[in-house]
Amino acid sequence: MTEPDQKIQETIEELTLLLISFTSWQEKILSENITQSWKGYDFHILDELKEKGYISGSKGSKLVILTDEGLKKAEELSKKYLDK
Repeated sequence: MTEPDQKIQETIEELTLLLISFTSWQEKILSENITQSWKGYDFHILDELKEKGYISGSKGSKLVILTDEGLKKAEELSKKYLDK
């Protein structure tokens, strides 16, 4: 992958994570607060975000779970893209 293509891929991943965080909600499951969102995004991108540790969840589920690392990264991305 060329460097411009890599930069575009990275930007798509960042914006997808940001959208996941914007459409998420919290539920208490087994005394733990879990932040979830629907999986309405490109599966390749979701796989990349999962590989980076930002989300978790099984392929058969219709939901993804944002990890603590993913929530922290989404907060950074919100500042990067929206606080200008």
